[in-house]
Amino acid sequence: MSTPPQARSVPHIVTELPGPKARAHVEFDHAWTSPSLPRAYPIVPVRGEGCAIEDIDGNVFLDFAAGIAVNSTGHSHPDVVKAIQDQAANLLHMSASDFYLPIYAQAAAELARISPFRGPARTFIGNSGAEAVEAGLKLARYHTRRQNVIAFLGAFHGRTMGAVSLTASKAKYHAHFGPLLPGVYHVPFGNQGLDEIEGRIFKRLMPGDEFAAVIVEPIQGEGGYVVPEDDFLPRLRALCDRHGILLIADEVQSGAGRTGKMWAIQHWDVEPDILLTAKGIASGMPIGAMIARSDVMSWGPGAHGSTYGGNPVALAALMATVRLLEGGLIANAQIRGREIMDGLAPLLDRFPGIVRDVRGKGLMIGIQFDSGETAEAVQMQAFDRGLLVLEAGDDCVRMSPPLVVSQAEAETAVRLFIDSVAHVATHRGEDVLEVAQSASQGLSVPGVESAG
Repeated sequence: MSTPPQARSVPHIVTELPGPKARAHVEFDHAWTSPSLPRAYPIVPVRGEGCAIEDIDGNVFLDFAAGIAVNSTGHSHPDVVKAIQDQAANLLHMSASDFYLPIYAQAAAELARISPFRGPARTFIGNSGAEAVEAGLKLARYHTRRQNVIAFLGAFHGRTMGAVSLTASKAKYHAHFGPLLPGVYHVPFGNQGLDEIEGRIFKRLMPGDEFAAVIVEPIQGEGGYVVPEDDFLPRLRALCDRHGILLIADEVQSGAGRTGKMWAIQHWDVEPDILLTAKGIASGMPIGAMIARSDVMSWGPGAHGSTYGGNPVALAALMATVRLLEGGLIANAQIRGREIMDGLAPLLDRFPGIVRDVRGKGLMIGIQFDSGETAEAVQMQAFDRGLLVLEAGDDCVRMSPPLVVSQAEAETAVRLFIDSVAHVATHRGEDVLEVAQSASQGLSVPGVESAG
């Protein structure tokens, strides 16, 4: 057995990137998997520990992507692994849709406890963020007996049919899938969107009392890690109250402690009616949940369900994850996030023609560039140096490391990222796409991007 990734200096690159085994596997993958899968860069991960991920060739990377903000407690946290092993030894599956699975009710109560609701709440548990979005959409329509929904440009809510109808981060997510869900209206994210809701939609297109819900990411994720104006969410809450509209907070990416609070919406002291979570809430196990005020959770038996939703093994991971988040990882996200933001801030002065913004909260950090081509080139240069980051939006790179990240790892990531930007800056006379392609050593990786 090879040395654990965390026992070595990280990053630790021992081959060209991608290495020979990775190249072979990428070719094998392309022959058998759906071509719809977006791939950011040619990494073939086989083992992880903490913030380190080892590829098939023995290269060890510093992971500041965390499986698209999923591995909140790091790779294979021993507490989470033990919880999974213990549960697997007792019961692998029993559908909570049809039977009284004990851990399902326990997890539902735990999610209600940590939710941002002041009053009682109830929980539906599924398998993914998109499923949580679908559940929230169905509940909002059921409870209000209204059809229409408002979402925001730049939003990413998933790619199932209802969720993709709400998604508006990239036009290609809609291409060839129409007609999409009717009754969905999109407005700009932030205060401009609120003005458009009142002045255009409610006045010219559809009255406010015809809308079931407004769904919003408190901080946009795939759309570019966009932090709204401080009065946006309070104003949105007031708008919903005026028209009897439910406010759905999509915390799939921004929740589970990532921003330095359990839920990003808590930064603005706003209470939603429905909250959606997935990704980091179970440290990588497939869980998605919809938590709602008890009075809103008004549907009856058979209105919604899921055969695998609330699998006991995945829920054991969720329970362990919540303990770790409350046991210090949320606080660590706050501290490390400030350090990383401070470390990246000089980019604005050093590369004013390239870097346009450094923004975020906690360990949800976005760096905006002058173009999407520059962002891709920086992402690939970071990969070439052993640092995993991901593009987001039209022209951003996101940093979303595991919440276990140490000060030393944060400093290393900042140094490698600045080196990557500096490299791209010195090649401004070249085609930055060529810079990105050279980082992959000539390997063709179709559909290079990230989503989620």
